[in-house]
Amino acid sequence: MRVLVTGASGFAGSLLVPRLLADGHDVRALARDPQRVLRALARAHGEQEGSGRPGLELIAGDALTGEALAAALDGIEVAYNLIHSMESSQVDSTFVERDLLAAEQFAGEAIRSGVARIVYLGGLVPHWSDGATQGQPARSVHLASREMVERILLEAVPDSVALRASIVIGTYSRSFRLLVRLVERMPVLTLPAWQRFRTQPIDARDVTEMLLRSAGADVGGRSLEIGGPDVLTYGQMMSRIAELMLVRRPALRIRVNLTPITARIAAAIAGEDPELVVPLMEGLQGDLLPADNRVAELLGVPLHSFDAAVEHALREWERLEPLAAR
Repeated sequence: MRVLVTGASGFAGSLLVPRLLADGHDVRALARDPQRVLRALARAHGEQEGSGRPGLELIAGDALTGEALAAALDGIEVAYNLIHSMESSQVDSTFVERDLLAAEQFAGEAIRSGVARIVYLGGLVPHWSDGATQGQPARSVHLASREMVERILLEAVPDSVALRASIVIGTYSRSFRLLVRLVERMPVLTLPAWQRFRTQPIDARDVTEMLLRSAGADVGGRSLEIGGPDVLTYGQMMSRIAELMLVRRPALRIRVNLTPITARIAAAIAGEDPELVVPLMEGLQGDLLPADNRVAELLGVPLHSFDAAVEHALREWERLEPLAAR
């Protein structure tokens, strides 16, 4: 199968590309800096950076500007859209505007190129109505943006598939790294009110397998909500991460969110970009749980437990850099 991966230098893409190649697919990757893709692939798999990989074609371009997008999609059967625009950008626009522009351009070129299926990795959305009519908060800008991108792509190519995940546990998952850095650098885990909300974190290895199988599985035209086997609050996740890191961290639970303030403090502690952390924390307004826990069975993917996912991610992390708390 001829496959395109956008976002191949990112966390999900750098794990997916080698799996696609191992399965015998012809893989093309679109990136602003093709060498960055090779560095990401080498880093993600503990290899020395090489000049290329058999079966992988690299095209320099930009999904946001549309540069080389038509060439990248030419002759492609399945196109993976794994990009997002939440981080700081030199482009004078919001991440929502950048996401929607990139999605519309991607969708238009996919139609013109005759792509059979788009596979998109988005975010799990809360199961309540927008607005205050039912006493629930509106969806965050981040989650609403992911949902709009999903709608654009699935309407353009009706046989497409969207996977919706909450927090992915993996060495280079920005959400997971944020939690680890907070556990590592805060002597007391100060947990705002959102620590009580529940979610189903999922192992990056399981997400990779689900992305791989979504290319050919009989699941076209669907949004699939995915999660791991364990239902945990965010507070429980941080406590379990601390235990698995073999560090003692007492927890201080506070009753208010103060998200704009706490998110920027968390970003500073973790050394992260506030433009990434603030939208993520704004999404913590209630439980984020899959409506259907049968997706893993549908795709034939056995799930790793939360503890197994964290232990694997920490081992991979320490293979590349030390964790001070350990």
